[in-house]
Amino acid sequence: MAVWFALPHQLKAKGVLGMNERNARCISAQNRRRFYPNADNKIRTKILAAEAGLPVPELYFSIRSVGEIKSVYRRLNSYQSFVIKPARGSGGEGVLVLTRTDDNQLANTHGEIIPEPIVRMHIANILHGLYSLGGKPDEAMVEYTINFDPCFADVTYKGVPDIRIIVFCGIPIMAMLRLPTSLSGGRANLHQGAIGVGIDLRTGITRGGVQRSSRVSHHPDSNNPIEGIQIPHWDEILNISAKCFEVSSLGYLGVDIALDADRGPLILELNARPGLAVQIANDIGLRNRVAIAEKYSKQKLPFDKRLEVIPLFFEE
Repeated sequence: MAVWFALPHQLKAKGVLGMNERNARCISAQNRRRFYPNADNKIRTKILAAEAGLPVPELYFSIRSVGEIKSVYRRLNSYQSFVIKPARGSGGEGVLVLTRTDDNQLANTHGEIIPEPIVRMHIANILHGLYSLGGKPDEAMVEYTINFDPCFADVTYKGVPDIRIIVFCGIPIMAMLRLPTSLSGGRANLHQGAIGVGIDLRTGITRGGVQRSSRVSHHPDSNNPIEGIQIPHWDEILNISAKCFEVSSLGYLGVDIALDADRGPLILELNARPGLAVQIANDIGLRNRVAIAEKYSKQKLPFDKRLEVIPLFFEE
């Protein structure tokens, strides 16, 4: 595997957007702080998206206080599988996916039995802010488990792949597919070793990818190619991501979408401070696309007209 290195002038020539420019030009200039909770609180995100008619995993119930934990197992008995996650978590931390076994025990994605005291402790940790932004007290969510689309079966490891779309001024400007690996522990988290795979915005077909700092063309666990995968429902995914601009009131946004085998695209969460690894996954810089999106944002276009800007990115 080739390791990805570049000198500053080479990055500039490729139009790579740096951290400082992202913070000033994208986050500070486009995201008003009062709208951060629309993305930082997953329950709020779910409510806003549902009100706008956008698809989200069903929220079964939430837990707001330690006193509610004692009755949580009775409430969980209604569900064959579910996800427990923090409402204000980040980076996929604190997410616990559980499924009932034939003898009515709960097992995680690795097939390990998770006893009731551990589940209760996990919920308590969420409430006490162990996984939340800033370590503040949080709320635990129990929601529908994604049954990921079989199109990704050959290029993932146990966890659920997701699609991160960067939306600037309401225009999707770049996207990547995040594939869990054994190194990432089955999580679609790039920092933990998941693969970031570039996606052609026009077609929804995957390109090459990156794992940590190395370019990759095959999934390390299955050895199957990650290039040339046609992502289903691509037009719908672009529509959903563009509409999240109105839902969140955030001008620079990461929209994370999972493909459910039965329900299609579902919004997992929104991110008000999306990172820049999408550039490495696509081997393309964001700066030129940001400039184009800024130009058309002044016209205050409806979402469908904003999508017509996408072909202009490929004239760069």
